[in-house]
Amino acid sequence: MDITLGDTVRLKKQHPCGGDQWQVVRVGADIGIKCLTCQRQILLPRSVFERRVKWIVSRGGAAEDGNTSAQ
Repeated sequence: MDITLGDTVRLKKQHPCGGDQWQVVRVGADIGIKCLTCQRQILLPRSVFERRVKWIVSRGGAAEDGNTSAQ
């Protein structure tokens, strides 16, 4: 699964706050996601994350977070 920073995903189960959309904030062996309803952040192993994703709502991108490596 091709996941990048800033992607918005919908998981199979809702968060206890009622939100069902998450933004990817960390990519690596673990995937960090943030609930777009309550701003809670969690860290999931990549294998667990890939099983729980229902679909990708929108694609983000490294350019959207405002960080640039050209300094």
